[in-house]
Order: sequence, then structure tokens, then C-alpha cells
Amino acid sequence: MTTGLDAEIPARAARYLDRDFRLLIGGRLQPALSGGTYDVFSPATETKIAAVPDGAAADVELAVQAAEAARPGWRRTPVLERAAIVRGLAEVIEANGEELAWLDAIDAGSPISNARNDIAMAAEHLRMFAALAFEIKGSTIPASNNVHYTLREPIGVCARIVPFNHPLMFACKFAAPLVAGNCVIVKPPEIAPLSTLRLGELLADQLPPGVLQFVVGDGPETPRAIVRHPQVRRIGFIGSEPTGRALQREAAEVTVKDITLELGGKNAMLVFPDADIEKAAAGAVFGMNFTWSGQSCGSNSRLLVHESIAEEITRLVVAEVEARTVGSPFDEDCQQGPLVSQRQLDRALHYVRTAQDEGATVLTGGVRPDGLARGYYLRPTVLGGVTPESTIAREEVFGPVLSILTFRSEDEAVEIANSVEYGLTASVWTSDVSRAHRVIGALEAGFTWINGASRHFPNVPFGGYKSSGIGREESLEELLSYTQTKAVNVIF
Repeated sequence: MTTGLDAEIPARAARYLDRDFRLLIGGRLQPALSGGTYDVFSPATETKIAAVPDGAAADVELAVQAAEAARPGWRRTPVLERAAIVRGLAEVIEANGEELAWLDAIDAGSPISNARNDIAMAAEHLRMFAALAFEIKGSTIPASNNVHYTLREPIGVCARIVPFNHPLMFACKFAAPLVAGNCVIVKPPEIAPLSTLRLGELLADQLPPGVLQFVVGDGPETPRAIVRHPQVRRIGFIGSEPTGRALQREAAEVTVKDITLELGGKNAMLVFPDADIEKAAAGAVFGMNFTWSGQSCGSNSRLLVHESIAEEITRLVVAEVEARTVGSPFDEDCQQGPLVSQRQLDRALHYVRTAQDEGATVLTGGVRPDGLARGYYLRPTVLGGVTPESTIAREEVFGPVLSILTFRSEDEAVEIANSVEYGLTASVWTSDVSRAHRVIGALEAGFTWINGASRHFPNVPFGGYKSSGIGREESLEELLSYTQTKAVNVIF
């Protein structure tokens, strides 16, 4: 179904665009040093919505030097004071949540109801890391009759490079490094930077100058300058696996850096014959993250079902997908908006065509919704007849495309699930407790569910195996990853 066919930006939201978007560097809101700007477009209307500063290497250099200047003072700030400041940032975000949510809807295409949830989650994570502040602690070691202890200290200047699927929420990944005593440079997605740049305005006077900065530019120069800067000692990146590997190479050419990567996924959901079929079907649709047009690294894009229940669960999944509303992200009832760009739409369509060429069948979707003449829309798509060897079963689409595969035995299900290079998430659906834990233990994935999908929980570490990344986020592990250990030996 389609909804909100007239994908025009509502007047109450368009007013949020009536501003001069600036970078935040050294506590000042400023244009790019070059004076250049680039245009940002709405994926729902395909129209220009703003011109933003086109930052470059010179802006990155200025931000790094400002961070270096602020680093000693922020490091000396007592941890409880740092935590209190971060809690205060959460209050600012909540107080301006409606504006920030609308900006994500306008330039990222996130349905407005979903964008509001992202704002709430961002504030929740800021408060969580503030609450974990006292866990930045060392230990004593009885290594001899002397005194031996460890300290956890800040790393220095850190960078967060974040993607377009949750712009504001991911921009707030500065929480852990700030609480740990680091200064942070955030590079928002160039295709959807508006909420982050607006956040820079809101937070400019909430922190000492240089402690938190936002720099964006169109193209690779800005992120490359951040990655290659020798004074940026720690980088947290969320994005594609090829870009993550490129980031590692670039950084290694300059100096040794501490890097964590949250990369792609080709996640498997395994459904056994004794599962609650109706709940599993609903879980498959929910876990595919169609709400974001499938633009989520955690989506269960491979639905592996036992051959004895394949027909029934396929019927239920297709029916539920066809009932979803696709349309304007500005419509309160919209369940799926557009993909973020023409490039992402073309990529998804390419994978659908390739799957068909390799023998798969489009059971529903695969085309633009009726009634939507503009915008980068694709109906939620379900493919049947997919084999483990096919392209669609091995490569990440990052679009609203769910593939259904079948298996005959538990061992075969695990083999298929583990056969790809990715290992971010996985889920197992069964009423057999022993099987549930046995299969979960055999799956090569870092974040898993039993009889569940997609949901994240506070302080439960999120991250992947294999090419899905390095490190864990959303937890104490993320906070500690922004510290380094110093051992102290007191000799008597």
C-alpha cells in the first residue's frame, strides 16, 4: 500500500531548513574555510533542500588543532563533571527532538515516527554512558610485595565517522569518548548532514571550545583527512565493509591508530519446524528493517526456513510485507520511506535483477510503488527460490530486499548461515531450548537473538564477527575502548 502520495515537505517542517548551516570547529559556528558549499537533496522530493559547508582538509586540520588545545583541560575535568555535561547534552537533544527528527526525515528519508525514536535512543545512550562513568577504573595486581596497579586514561583526539541510515542517533556516538575524557570530531554523512549540523548549533555553548566538533564535506577529502591525520589517535567508523578496509589501509600508512569498525551484514534468521510460525513470520518482516527501506546493517536479509514449513511461512511473510504502507516520510502513518539516494535505489534494483537472472522469483515488490512519481522508492521485496550460492545470498544489498532460502537439517542451516563473509547478527527460532542454544553457539555472528530479531538493549554489546567489524558498541565495552591502560609499579 502507499500513503502520503504528495511527498511535499510540510510547512511546519520546512521552517527548520530556513537557516545558515555551519560547521562547529573550536567552539565557533563557521563556514568552510574555502567558503564553498554543496547542495543537499531530499530523497522523497528529489529537490534541493539546503546548501551546507563543503569542508575539506584545511577544516579538518583546524578541528584537530582545536581538539589538541582542548584535550588537556577536558582530560583533567573530573569524570563526574564530564558525565553531568553529557547528561545535559541529552536534555538539549530531547528539548529540540522534534526539529532534529524532522531534519532526519527530510534529508535521510526516515519516516518521521521512526526518526523520533532515533532521537529518544540517542538521548538514552548519552545517559547510559554518563551512568557508566565510574566504570572507567583500573585494578590492583598482587604481582610482588610491591604495589602494582593500572589506570585507564583517555586516548586523545578521537573521530566518529557515521553513516546516513540513522544520522542523528549515530552522530551522538560522541558520548562514550567524551565521558572517557577524549575530544571528539564527528564527521556526519555528507548525503544527510542536516540534523548533525543543527546539533552543532545547539551544543556549541554546552562544552569547552574544541571538545566536540562537527565537520562535513562532499566527497572523500574530509574523511580521508581525518583518517590520515597523525594526531587523530582513535577512530570509530560505521559503514560499508569496503570503506572500512580502505580506512584501515589509509590509517596504517600514517601511524598506528586504534580503530573500531561496525560494517556490513548478510544476516541469517533460522526458522525450525517447531517454531511459532506466525511469530517467526512477523519477526522476519520486523527484523528486515523495512522501515528504513532495509538500509540497516543488522537486517535479517536471509530468511532460512526448514523445507517442511517453507510454503506456510513464505505465504505469511508475503502477506505481511504487502500490507505495509510505503510513501512520504512526512506522513505520520508511513511505515517505509524512500531509499536515501538514486544510487542506493539503483543498487537495490540491480540486485533484484541479478537474483532473477540467477533463478530467483520476485514474490512481491521489486518495483516502484504506484502513485509515487518522485522519490527513491522501492516496494518492500521478497525473493523466493534463492540458493546459498547466489549473489543475493552472499552480498549486502542495503535495501528493502528479503531472500528466502530453505534447509533440510540443522547442520545444513548452520552451514548456510556461516557461509558468507559477514557475521554481524543472527537469530534462531525454535521451541527446543537445547537446539536454540546449540545453534546459537555454532553461528558465526556477534549479536544474536533466540525467538527475536532486530531489537537492541542498553549496555548489551553490539558488533560483528569476520568482515562485519572489530569492537563492540552500545555498552561498557564501547566506553572502555576509548581509554588506554597505564600500568604503575611502585617499588619499595
